[in-house]
Amino acid sequence: MRLLSICLCLLFPITAQAACEGRDLRLDLSTEAQAELDETLRAIPFPEGNHWIATKDDTVLHLIGTLHTNDARMGPVVDRLAPILSQVDAFYFEVTKTEMEAFEKDLAEDLSPVLITSGPTLIDLMSEEDWAALSQTLADRGIPSWMAAKMRPWFLSMMLGIPPCLMNTPDFDRGMDTRLTELADEHQIPQYSLERIEDLIVMFDSHSLEDQVASLTRMSGALEAGDDQMITMANAYIEEQHAAIMELAKIQGLEASGLTPEEFDAEWQSFEDQLLIQRNANWMEIILSLKDQTAVIAVGAGHLSNDYGLLNHLQHAGYTLERAEF
Repeated sequence: MRLLSICLCLLFPITAQAACEGRDLRLDLSTEAQAELDETLRAIPFPEGNHWIATKDDTVLHLIGTLHTNDARMGPVVDRLAPILSQVDAFYFEVTKTEMEAFEKDLAEDLSPVLITSGPTLIDLMSEEDWAALSQTLADRGIPSWMAAKMRPWFLSMMLGIPPCLMNTPDFDRGMDTRLTELADEHQIPQYSLERIEDLIVMFDSHSLEDQVASLTRMSGALEAGDDQMITMANAYIEEQHAAIMELAKIQGLEASGLTPEEFDAEWQSFEDQLLIQRNANWMEIILSLKDQTAVIAVGAGHLSNDYGLLNHLQHAGYTLERAEF
């Protein structure tokens, strides 16, 4: 989200509009669908809780699940966490604000990490019908077709996940990560990154351009988010239901994609592997190296639950886990 906001500021004029207003889609689930969702969640390790304390010997880790977009309800949460988190030895974020700012400076000089700078553009690689539908969706987000045609497919995939209302909301990226950065800054606590932006982009670009375009075409309907999806995600986050966020996205994505369950599952597994499984495994190398200190691990809430989640990894590594106040 922070990377997208940097690119938006560099590429497009951002104007203030009303904040997102929508309906929590969980209210529309049928009794059968809710029962099926509940059953799925019961089988997922650590499906709830945005604050967990992992302890092993003299190492104490406060794992904070974050939401990268702004929500006023986060203010009281940070107030509750501050007395404890202001006493830690270090904060670990996906990427620190300092490193983001350095990347932003480099990106202002060279946009090639997010743009196709040579060879065919998306107009050349997509059918006329598919391009027309995609370019209209992006136009609703303030992205002109001439610019969209030059954007890398992985970047456009993420752009589709940002509802138009959010892209035009002031401070839309002042999420929990940013608020915790402000807390660390206030108390002069060292901050470190769990990954490099450059490595993340290399991972996103690991598939050929043609394969990325094919995936974008198949999943564009599933990736597109609106006000209702944003409100549902924010409400579920405040309720500390992070596994439910992922499972709801999967259910709604299948419905919106028009794909068969088998086709959608293949695309979803690729998404999980890139954005969650691989990254969690990489982060764990750093997390397990932390010894004899108290640290905060603040990452997107979707990284906490499931077999590949950080909490499950830590439990298998011999840490004692306790859910804490959020």
